[in-house]
Amino acid sequence: MDMSPYCKHFRSLGCNLYSIACKCVVLVIIALVVRAVLLPTYSSFNGTEQNKLLLVSNLSFSTLSGSTNFGIRKDKFLEVPQIVWGLNNQKIAFARACLTARLMKRTLLMPSLSASLFYKEFELLKPISFDKVFKFDKFNSLCDGYVQLGQYSDLKNQTGMFELQKGSGRRWTPERDLDQLKQHSKGPYDEHETIQIVGKNPFLWHDHWPVKDYAKVFECLVLVDEIMKEANKVVSRIREIGAEQVRSKSESDENSLLVEPVPYVAVHMRIELDWMIHCKNLERRLNITEICSSKEEIMERVGNIVGLKTPAVVYLAVADSLLQDPSILNGWKEGLVPFEKKKLGFDARYKKFPYLIQSAIDYEVCLRADMFVGNSFSTFSSLIALDRTQKLIKMGVNSSCGVDVRWPTYAYNILGESKGAQKWMTNMSGSSLEAISYGSNQISYMEQMTTMRIWYNKGKGQSRVVVRTKLHGIGCGYAEAKR
Repeated sequence: MDMSPYCKHFRSLGCNLYSIACKCVVLVIIALVVRAVLLPTYSSFNGTEQNKLLLVSNLSFSTLSGSTNFGIRKDKFLEVPQIVWGLNNQKIAFARACLTARLMKRTLLMPSLSASLFYKEFELLKPISFDKVFKFDKFNSLCDGYVQLGQYSDLKNQTGMFELQKGSGRRWTPERDLDQLKQHSKGPYDEHETIQIVGKNPFLWHDHWPVKDYAKVFECLVLVDEIMKEANKVVSRIREIGAEQVRSKSESDENSLLVEPVPYVAVHMRIELDWMIHCKNLERRLNITEICSSKEEIMERVGNIVGLKTPAVVYLAVADSLLQDPSILNGWKEGLVPFEKKKLGFDARYKKFPYLIQSAIDYEVCLRADMFVGNSFSTFSSLIALDRTQKLIKMGVNSSCGVDVRWPTYAYNILGESKGAQKWMTNMSGSSLEAISYGSNQISYMEQMTTMRIWYNKGKGQSRVVVRTKLHGIGCGYAEAKR
């Protein structure tokens, strides 16, 4: 910097232009001028804009953490009551407990499941550890950053346990429930190493999460190897029977060239006595007629499914009480060959396991079927439909309308095309899991926009009016509701 213009004014004061003192004085004056000119702007940025920048930075981190680790702490835990009822009720209850722990930024202590099926005799419930059914490490690996499971051996017991009593009754609204969880996620409550929720089974807790959040948890549930091996044996036997059907057909028809493997259709057949009593009561209460289905109706609607190729093996997932009823194997459409676990020769193998494991084997067999047909008011069927919908979405299929999709799913309790079962894809944009937890007959509703163009003359030119009309209930399944 040329200091001559500044220093010449100091000559009259006896200041030497090249002296060190003069240079220092000049630098001080320059600094004061720069500070006076730029201070308002700098202060404004430092006070307001800098705060805004910090706020945006924090917001970005918060958003990022929501999609990665969400701040799940491995030294703070949540404990829930024993999870009970059927396999899929337990899966939903477990997922709800996981999402509750996520909301509170805590690790969920590995809960006990129930090996037996009792609804009222709680003293008869046989607890079974989560890791006897699902892979613990695999769950944490797949759900890493979203939810976390912990062992009781992880506890240090330094701050004690806080008991959180869940509210109940009509006055205990979803809003009050959510507020309770948020309040106990901060302040003095959050200092406790473990918060223990006592009261109702988690399946009965208020639902605060969309379907997609539950689906993320379900995807992390992988059956242990022992159960998977049993399911593999059942599926292999079904495939063998299909191959036998191919050979039999080829031998009886000299002109037939069957090269494709015979598909197998899994049917979750709900016609046992306790189900029929339940569904009839539900139909009366909801004033609808599409919940219960007779044996004959199921057979007819499965047989009328458009595009179902024969021969096909039909695996019947039924309650044990129906295994003694030979009529469930009679009356099927020609080309459909029905089997249940007894006819397959697996009845004795199934009986080695408790109810929960038997149900898990059946679930896996139905999930892998080329086609699945169930009841949309059954939790078992609904979760299989959700799992299969997830598979289709990963393949880029978001609707079954006019598409010959792989792994098609149908609901026999709802009348579909050509008097067959209705196509079924889970609405993944649902705001809660209610339709899956308690059933719905709105499985084939889809919003579609059609465009009608009306041309008319206006003066010398031609104008166009576009009228858009929504069509509902077009008979296709959906994965994502269109808006």
